Amino acid sequence: MTPETLLSYNLPLFDGLKPTDFEGIALEVSEQSLKPWQTIFDQDDDSYDLYFLLSGSLLAVFWTTEGREIVFSRFPVGAYFGELAAFDGTPRSLAVVAKTDARVLAMKRQSFLQLFNTLPQVRERITHHLVDRIRTLTRRNMEMTTLSVEQRVGRYLLRLAAENGKLARGAVIKNAPTHAEIAGSIGANREMVSRSISKLAKQGVIKSARQKIEILDPEGLSEGLA
Repeated sequence: MTPETLLSYNLPLFDGLKPTDFEGIALEVSEQSLKPWQTIFDQDDDSYDLYFLLSGSLLAVFWTTEGREIVFSRFPVGAYFGELAAFDGTPRSLAVVAKTDARVLAMKRQSFLQLFNTLPQVRERITHHLVDRIRTLTRRNMEMTTLSVEQRVGRYLLRLAAENGKLARGAVIKNAPTHAEIAGSIGANREMVSRSISKLAKQGVIKSARQKIEILDPEGLSEGLA
């Protein structure tokens, strides 16, 4: 792939770069289309490509030995993932599956490492992203050990609304996570999450429908989370 083609995707990781910045870097990059629930790579896979989400919705999940699914994250369009295996050449720690029809770019490990080692802007953005992920995991661990399930659900919905620019009275979050996804993300079971969401709905804090959440009372949603 040429630098011009790669930059035409307007990926945040390469924002502000010019085609000449990629001189001497072999860009082994290809576009792939995915069907719902198609696996991009599985847990423990010996694959080391880096991926960028162009469209659709993806989930990063961990499967326990008992077969329980823990949802780690959803990826926004433009995000990259798979960099840990690309860095150290060890098997994947998580599986990534398509939740909907999706398109991704796959970049070979050697191309990614050349970009990281050659371009300071790319190196700085990736480093900041890794630091942010560490802080997110630390916060999630603290929440699981100090907050009740109801509090974890409330905090999850607050973050979801803020990330989508919907933290306002009457705002609607579309393509919202299922109760099972939320449960996997906060370390609870689906039934407990469903009860917590039903309680918030009865209190007039939110209105929940199939993959859609309306924020009715942002202040009420944050009560008890300080």
